[in-house]
Amino acid sequence: MVEVAIMVKLWLKTLSTTYNASGAAAAARQGDVVMIVDVIDMSTTAEAALEAGAISVLGASPDHQLVPVTVNPEKIGYYAGKKAIKHDTGVIIAAEPRLINDEDERLSEIQQVLRGVDRAGAEVLEIVPNIGREVVQFTDFAGKVLVIVSPSGGTAYDAAYNYGAPEIITGTVARTNERNGNFTAEDAARRAIESASRLKCGISVVAASSNSMEDIQAAQYICQLIINQGFLNME
Repeated sequence: MVEVAIMVKLWLKTLSTTYNASGAAAAARQGDVVMIVDVIDMSTTAEAALEAGAISVLGASPDHQLVPVTVNPEKIGYYAGKKAIKHDTGVIIAAEPRLINDEDERLSEIQQVLRGVDRAGAEVLEIVPNIGREVVQFTDFAGKVLVIVSPSGGTAYDAAYNYGAPEIITGTVARTNERNGNFTAEDAARRAIESASRLKCGISVVAASSNSMEDIQAAQYICQLIINQGFLNME
């Protein structure tokens, strides 16, 4: 009689908090779902756009951002463009500075993303300021793809994408146009758990800037909510 050993890969549920684009890259390399927390303003802009019907939100580094890990804004733009074509829609770009009248400066920092969208054959419908929940006042996000170009949250997202994260999502504790901060934080925790459960992997919550107390505290708070919702419980 021949005995056959069957190897079963166990799902190791892990949860960690990390910081900056370098932390996002490390989380991606270990195969975690990566959540970017950039309260002012990338992840809050993302939440408002999703509420308003955006079909997808991506992040990208500005053109001249210097970080110790690989980023590729043109690649993000290309991916966004292909996603937009697949859904027969266009791309909206949110960028900094957040001042409404600084359009020329916004354009100077998004040229690589624009090249990527153009290379994909998609259309850029609008360029708006990365301004948080008020972003919905500038355009209609319903059915559109949004790319947020920002030096902290966008760059962390870009790094996670380029280092192969199985999924990248955003989270915030700020109130939006339809929900207060408690609900947005709880939704962020649920979103992370749903993604990790589907992909059978861990979760890394990334405070987009280690110099931002609101990002650090928000990331820790969302981690606690993930624990409270039972993600680490033994099955």
